[in-house]
Amino acid sequence: MTKKAEWPRRLRSQEWYGGTSRDVIYHRGWMKNQGYPHDLFDGRPVIGILNTWSDMTPCNGHLRELAEKVKAGIWEAGGFPMEVPVFSASENTFRPTAMMYRNLAALAIEETIRGQPMDGCVLMVGCDKTTPSLIMAAASVDLPSIVVTGGPMLNGYFRGERVGSGTHLWKFSEMVKAGEMTQDEFLEAEASMSRSSGTCNTMGTASTMASMAEALGMALSGNAAIPGVDSRRKVMAQLTGRRIVQMVKDDLKPSDIMTKQAFENAIRTNAAIGGSTNAVIHLLAMAGRVGIDLTLDDWDRCGRDVPTIVNLMPSGKYLMEEFFYAGGLPVVLKRLGEAGLLHKDAITVSGETVWDEVKDVINWNEDVILPAEKALTQSGGIVVVRGNLAPKGAVLKPSAASPHLLTHRGRAVVFEDIDDYKRKINDDNLDIDETCVMVMKNCGPKGYPGMAEVGNMGLPPKVLKKGITDMVRISDARMSGTAYGTVVLHTSPEAAVGGPLAVVRNGDMIELDVPNRRLHVDISDEEMARRLAEWQPNHDLPTSGYAFLHQQHVEGADTGADLDFLKGCRGSAVGRDSH
Repeated sequence: MTKKAEWPRRLRSQEWYGGTSRDVIYHRGWMKNQGYPHDLFDGRPVIGILNTWSDMTPCNGHLRELAEKVKAGIWEAGGFPMEVPVFSASENTFRPTAMMYRNLAALAIEETIRGQPMDGCVLMVGCDKTTPSLIMAAASVDLPSIVVTGGPMLNGYFRGERVGSGTHLWKFSEMVKAGEMTQDEFLEAEASMSRSSGTCNTMGTASTMASMAEALGMALSGNAAIPGVDSRRKVMAQLTGRRIVQMVKDDLKPSDIMTKQAFENAIRTNAAIGGSTNAVIHLLAMAGRVGIDLTLDDWDRCGRDVPTIVNLMPSGKYLMEEFFYAGGLPVVLKRLGEAGLLHKDAITVSGETVWDEVKDVINWNEDVILPAEKALTQSGGIVVVRGNLAPKGAVLKPSAASPHLLTHRGRAVVFEDIDDYKRKINDDNLDIDETCVMVMKNCGPKGYPGMAEVGNMGLPPKVLKKGITDMVRISDARMSGTAYGTVVLHTSPEAAVGGPLAVVRNGDMIELDVPNRRLHVDISDEEMARRLAEWQPNHDLPTSGYAFLHQQHVEGADTGADLDFLKGCRGSAVGRDSH
């Protein structure tokens, strides 16, 4: 790629550090109390290392060590690294859900970038929401930015069986309820689920979003799959530090990389890897930040004919460690390119096209990255279904669903919210069997609030004891990317705003027809209109703090659940006056 900007030139950081004015001496002088020599403020690129390390974000617990490698790379390339701790929304500790704080993190980090003397940014991410929140922030400010992820954990093993983080948590929990596993055995298995630093070792949301960053061109080729404790992860961090300095010199920005073609590449990649449904909501939000018109229709259009070729849990049998050894995401991108499903000329942070990056890679294990004719499913991707139950759409992941349930009609068993579900699900008197459709309301962006990962409702014990492991489940919630099942999610409009889901009743017959992209409750239009006219909200509304701001301004899942005042326009990143 040709340089976009002349070099040398005066950079943004010189608004703070260049010259002899009182304000410049104020900014520069205080920085010198850290022992920085005067010549470091000579106009070289100042790189903000935005680090989501936190003791309470275990997926990202090793990022401080990786940051040192990023710094080394920046120094080597002639830059000036500045590590900055930023909001770290941990999926495994935040309540009610980290998703509620994705937008808060993006807003806080956007202002962290805009308000400080950074010429470029390294986005150090890992746990589910840290990746989209930092990319959303960087896209809004539009300074040269590059992603480096912490990488997945090593494989887990329990009694000779591969244990996938998250995936086996759901599996073992259901086995306990079915009487197939004791509580003591479950506790014994716990130690095998997370045995090294890193994110989930399945194709959960963290690994999916690492793959999305690479497929979008926002990370160096090969970044997504390197295990967190592999020495090559440190090498990737150092190379990323080197690269961001040149990106600043070239003025290569997120808006140059995150084009409509790049998003289409990412959607097709998500289909090929059997990626998380959460990628839908995050990519829609990220696209909104760069002003790209991306919709649920694009998800269905681009993903519909893409086979799922990555044989990883929860859709398949392997884990991220094997995916890395097989060649990782570059092999998948090459396969897409060979099948005519990749915009080959999309530019990446390397300055090269995505095709130049992957055209010569080799697949080292065709049982992990499958030939198309042996795909887990020939029509992968994320299915978008619509109908009178979801006028604005709902999503389903076919690679993780039971084929016999993709066309199903059943009686609704309704839970008004997550607490109602918890009260009823273990009751043997609950009127439910495996032919029913489980429906849960009030768990969307406004309803929970925050749209928690509760859509993969556990089945009732009396059904599990029959040996049944899947039923059709419908909600306005999300589910973990590590989860599986015939689960319809993100139903829009959500129940909390009076969407049709809000007025579904016990006994209503519901039809799911995935081949024809239909989700329908069998009542007349007149009956639907009558019920909606009579509906009254029954969920609690926050009255203060961020929860109030979120509830007032969050948009629907169908457009990415961003805050309505943060979308569609990139703000200025120039230095602001001070004092």
